[in-house]
Amino acid sequence: MLQTFNEKNRDIAYYVNGRLIPRDEPGISPFDSSVQGGDGVWEGLRLYSGRIFKLREHLDRLRSSALALAFESIPSHEQMIEAIRETLAANMMTDGVHIRLTLTRGVKITSGMDPRLNQAGPTLIVLAEHKPPVYGRTGLSLITSSIRRFAPDAMDPKIHHCNLIQSILAKIQANAAGADDALLLDPRGFVAETNATHVFVVHGEMVRTPYTLHCPEGITRATVLELCAANGIAHEVCDLSLTDVYRADEMFCTGTMGELAAVTKVDGRTIGDGSVGSMTQHLSKLYGELTAREGDKVV
Repeated sequence: MLQTFNEKNRDIAYYVNGRLIPRDEPGISPFDSSVQGGDGVWEGLRLYSGRIFKLREHLDRLRSSALALAFESIPSHEQMIEAIRETLAANMMTDGVHIRLTLTRGVKITSGMDPRLNQAGPTLIVLAEHKPPVYGRTGLSLITSSIRRFAPDAMDPKIHHCNLIQSILAKIQANAAGADDALLLDPRGFVAETNATHVFVVHGEMVRTPYTLHCPEGITRATVLELCAANGIAHEVCDLSLTDVYRADEMFCTGTMGELAAVTKVDGRTIGDGSVGSMTQHLSKLYGELTAREGDKVV
């Protein structure tokens, strides 16, 4: 599932604080907080036929994360939507697009950690790429990483921050093991999420997913739970151990970049019968129908 270069993205422009910059030209200062210390927050958005699905929910989460990091200035939803519109228009994009929206604390007057050095900011970055869902549809393989997700008193996962080193270390382990992604446990030993997505397991007709104590408040995750409730599908949020994973009938992961994707192998063990399960297929269909009819018009 290694992503490859899409020729459609060769001549794209990205947005930085009102400027549209060609892909291969630098636009971020070395004094920017994102460069200095990963001091920024981000969201992944997906464009379907001119509409961004769950746009307001994503912008709410971005603002919530920036408030938690005590950003002194946060653009309004309308300002960020206008920046997204400008970027999509400049690249003539209308469908099959993933947008990385990043907000940093801004530019520092000199190198250093202290937020008081930030006297110009924030920095708003919009990167839009032609990118279909990144996961294959035949089933992913996971390994359990030795990296644990932080507890809220160490680094609260409700802050959707730009420090992704924990996830990158877990991904390195997955790559070395020949797996697609890594499953991360929380400090108590229960399942948290993967290095990039939330996870669900299916036992019989029951759909289960972990609490968000040690992982972000996922928007696609919440959408799947809403779909379950709206369609009479039994579901619950609970602690899940690796035993619950190994003996599941089905497993799938969720995220804006990859939508819903089946998991068919974990730590070398086959999940269910090793194929994409009927519940995963059903929820994927419901999710596709939802994204086809809902979203904020931006193109």
